[in-house]
Amino acid sequence: MTTTQPGTAAVPPGDVVPFGQAVRVWFSISLQTFGGPAGQIAVMQRHLVDERRWIGPKRFLHALNYCMLLPGPEAQQLAIYVGWLLNGLRGGLVAGTLFVLPGVVALLALSAVYVGFGDTTVVTALFAGLAPAVVAIVVQAVWRLSGRALTNRTLVVFAVLAFLALAGFAVPFPVVVAAAALAGWALHRWRPRLVESTGGHGSATTGPEPLISDDVLHHDRPSGRRTATILTVGLAAWFVPVALFAVFTGTGSVYTQQGLFFSGTAVVTFGGAYAVLAFVAQRAVEHYAWLSAGDMVRGLALAESTPGPLIMVVQFVAFLGAYSNPGSLDPWVAGVVASLLTTWVTFVPCFLFILLGAPYVERLRGNRSLSATLTGITAAVVGVIANLGLYFAVHTLFGEVREVGVGPLHLTVPDFGTARPVPLAIAAVAAVLIFWRSWPVLRVLGLCAVLGLIAGLAGLPGV
Repeated sequence: MTTTQPGTAAVPPGDVVPFGQAVRVWFSISLQTFGGPAGQIAVMQRHLVDERRWIGPKRFLHALNYCMLLPGPEAQQLAIYVGWLLNGLRGGLVAGTLFVLPGVVALLALSAVYVGFGDTTVVTALFAGLAPAVVAIVVQAVWRLSGRALTNRTLVVFAVLAFLALAGFAVPFPVVVAAAALAGWALHRWRPRLVESTGGHGSATTGPEPLISDDVLHHDRPSGRRTATILTVGLAAWFVPVALFAVFTGTGSVYTQQGLFFSGTAVVTFGGAYAVLAFVAQRAVEHYAWLSAGDMVRGLALAESTPGPLIMVVQFVAFLGAYSNPGSLDPWVAGVVASLLTTWVTFVPCFLFILLGAPYVERLRGNRSLSATLTGITAAVVGVIANLGLYFAVHTLFGEVREVGVGPLHLTVPDFGTARPVPLAIAAVAAVLIFWRSWPVLRVLGLCAVLGLIAGLAGLPGV
């Protein structure tokens, strides 16, 4: 039996679009995944929902809401989910792999450049231009995600409360998510309209009707046998490489330590990479001494300037850590090996979570209580990202910050007397180019890097 998409030739069973065409589209998407998860999700929505109409906006949002629940990069998990819907298992594997592949290659190369030339004036100045540009990119990311998630006033309140809980009262992210889920479920039982979408700028619930019916999209019947098979294969793929490094290099080697540490972070990255970066930085800098605090900040700027999920910064951390502690390997070989191992243990769990849970989530598509719960979580995540964007802006645009506390209230306040004129000016230029000129992220980053280089070579303060 074959499936036919309107306007195309018949495709094999298990595919609802031609597999070769899908691969080309996913590769094209992978080259445009700049600007954080909101920008990455927007790219997928434009290609898959608006232009090609392979999947409907409501089905796209349903998949996104599930991915928001999971630890790990939600944009890559969404790619796996949609790839699975369109082409089954191989579609999910290809979509998820291509989504991160350009970023892995780019950040690996940039890590090597940083180790080899990071102390030069030129490289330092380039970073000085990239960091403030990222501030504007994060603001854009918050705006885009809010357009899809905050489609009525109640959901705006969810986001504001989440922001205040995190920024002012240091409430742990899991508590914020649990409260948002409970509130979404309760409001659905009490007043369903309060958690229903009413449209918004860029809302994923409104858009063109898909060319492919929801009933034609790929699905698997949930079963104990399927679950056991995916768990066995997924866990083996996840942990066997780490076990092999432990056997051949020792349990105390940097490779084994990184494999275990980043396997752990892969299951606690709720709310995106920013939510776990403070923990990664603290352990990598203070406990393991893989890199310095300054290296960590520059690594984040590098990750922001490459395609793919921001959590890719862990690849940079692993490269520097293994380069400094290579054991019996050449330092450059050690950096590459550790970088690839860390990438593996960071992203393999994403495939496991999606392929394991997607069939069950598909069966619950019509469950309004679950949809309301997920909607509440998605709205709260907007506040989480806004809080983390504020943190990044404060530490990039000001030389000093201080903690102000009154009872349970704790705020991070910049010392406005230490404002850095050059980063502020570059951030303003980036904002104008992004919001008023609609420049693509890569072009903005390129120009801001040049501005940082000019400022650095001119000896301006704050670079």
